[in-house]
Amino acid sequence: MAQRAFWKGYLKLSLVTCRVAMTPAVTESNKLRFHNMNRKTGNRVVNQYVDAETGKPVDDEDQVKGYARGEDDYVLFEDEELEDVGLESTRTIDIESFVPQSSIGWIWYDSPHFLAPADKVSEEAFAVIREAMRKTQTGGIARLVLYRREHSVLLVPRDNGMVVWTLRYGDEVRDADPFFAKSGEEAPAARAKTMMKKLVEARLRDWTPKLVQDPVEERLHEIIAMRSKKSKRSKPKETPEPERKNNVIDIMEALRRSLASEKKTAPRK
Repeated sequence: MAQRAFWKGYLKLSLVTCRVAMTPAVTESNKLRFHNMNRKTGNRVVNQYVDAETGKPVDDEDQVKGYARGEDDYVLFEDEELEDVGLESTRTIDIESFVPQSSIGWIWYDSPHFLAPADKVSEEAFAVIREAMRKTQTGGIARLVLYRREHSVLLVPRDNGMVVWTLRYGDEVRDADPFFAKSGEEAPAARAKTMMKKLVEARLRDWTPKLVQDPVEERLHEIIAMRSKKSKRSKPKETPEPERKNNVIDIMEALRRSLASEKKTAPRK
């Protein structure tokens, strides 16, 4: 069953406009959710906003956003005021410029969304924009209000649609140089690099979503099933620590053992 669109609006490039629909490309709806419970009564515990000074509960209609400009001094905003700031990009994705797709590092990518034409009439205009980006290997830069905040977004073609990536702002990405400054001063030995290359090649696989299954989620489902049957929970296996010599891992010995282990477990061709 097709995912229901959570956003509908317009895609615009100069004078070319078409109606589009968008939905998040990822979901966490299948993940386990836990409630806070009262151990003594077995009842759920609910969250409640209270006044920091009086301690009294505050109704939803009395809650507003506040920006702290000093101690106990706030600039108050209604939800409608915050929405009006980005009003023009609320329902229109207006592509302002194009960049080579390879020029944006992965660290700037935030959340992906699928974008598709909203009706039959819009398919041709949508396809013209998509194929132009595909042929030039570029992505479109635009601004869009999502989740009550205006974002810079990147549009890239994918199959018969596009992926809209929200992008992180400049002040959200830290400079890596100070962190990595001294991490590459010691060059590894040539033999170690050769052995590590062989180890990587021994574990090379084609990509499949099964490679990133969540073992914690699976284990939690098992525990829930066991407890539902009033079974005892089994203890998780302990992972042995790597052998060390003088508190330092012997890299060459570890590589030799790793390669030997890979040869034993490698599937026969």
